[in-house]
Amino acid sequence: MKIELSNKIVKDRYTQYVCESFDIQNSEESKITIEANLNSIPKDFNIGVVYGGSGSGKTSILKHYFKKPIDESYFDNDKALISNFDWLDPDGATQLLSSMGLSSVPTWLRPYRVLSNGEQYRANLAYIVGKATQNEVILIDEYTSVVDRDVAKAMSNALQKYIRRSNKKIVLASCHFDIMEWLQPDWIYSPQKGRLEIATRLRQRPEIRLQIFRCRYETWNLFKQHHYLTEDLNKASKNFIILYNDKPVCFVAILPMPSGTIQNAYRISRIVVLPDFQGLGIGIKILNIFGSMYKTDNKSLYIKTGNPSLFSGMSRNINNWKLIASQNDIEKVKKANQRFLDREKNGEIIFDLRAGMKLSKESATKSYKYIGLESNENIDIIKFKTEVYKDIAQNQISIFDIINNEQ
Repeated sequence: MKIELSNKIVKDRYTQYVCESFDIQNSEESKITIEANLNSIPKDFNIGVVYGGSGSGKTSILKHYFKKPIDESYFDNDKALISNFDWLDPDGATQLLSSMGLSSVPTWLRPYRVLSNGEQYRANLAYIVGKATQNEVILIDEYTSVVDRDVAKAMSNALQKYIRRSNKKIVLASCHFDIMEWLQPDWIYSPQKGRLEIATRLRQRPEIRLQIFRCRYETWNLFKQHHYLTEDLNKASKNFIILYNDKPVCFVAILPMPSGTIQNAYRISRIVVLPDFQGLGIGIKILNIFGSMYKTDNKSLYIKTGNPSLFSGMSRNINNWKLIASQNDIEKVKKANQRFLDREKNGEIIFDLRAGMKLSKESATKSYKYIGLESNENIDIIKFKTEVYKDIAQNQISIFDIINNEQ
């Protein structure tokens, strides 16, 4: 199939100058022909990519071959981001955003206009693919052209997982080849070469190499605004930062868990993956690493969370983490808290935070215990430079010693 585009040249002194100076033969009309040899694409594909440089005809192929406009999103900037997904119920909206790697709960409550460039791009994708039906082909132009390349890879991995899991179809136009091994498209078409390449099988995703460091309390400042509960951090916690391609991507804080029945118990009090790097499975990988290292030292590691994306990740990680408790009846918790407050108001009990008395969280939560294999090393192998005490800069890597960069 050939796509032929033409338009009349409006004559003025500028167009006349160009035509005369560069010996343009046809000064009446501008024409372009684009090869769109896509007749052999598989009918049951999930992901296709039209790849080429600027001006190669990618956008024209999307519009004319698939005979529909480029898909767009719409956001009400006065509403919280999640409120724009009102064709879904609240739980479905959180699941959709999480599946696109946008699993930061505070981000859901902010309007679209204040999000970072990477967050806005993920929100756009979530809106477009979430609204699409299985019978239509989703068209995305200039895919990942305006985001950091590491962000583009994380986004591509999250997108391909969602598209295949929901069995939808999407065609992306992009000038970047570095996303292909993360997208794992079923076919790629190059308009410049006029060649269609069809994948015979899914390839293995590239390896993600992380570096783990001990870090100071102040490092939490980089991550605290993205935690879904509170920006507070217990100063007694042992803190860690994780780097990917020399960039801070994840923060973990661990505390002792006093118990009358369990010895050597610890809990993960904070785990935050920065929004730009969500969708790569980094959070689950890090949980497994710390669980295995604590187990090597005869310690038990636990985590309690109310984050829906972590619920989903843990459901696929049952060989390493065991669900030991869950609280889904929020109304029951609210009633129990109210009875507690009523008793305190009536003088039957004295509400004393210093004695460890507190109300239960009025949200769905799940608790897990690490049950996987031991590591070859315990947690003490990860250390940091003790002389560093000043404010944490954006370039974290200059601050820390890496003792174990293989985990």
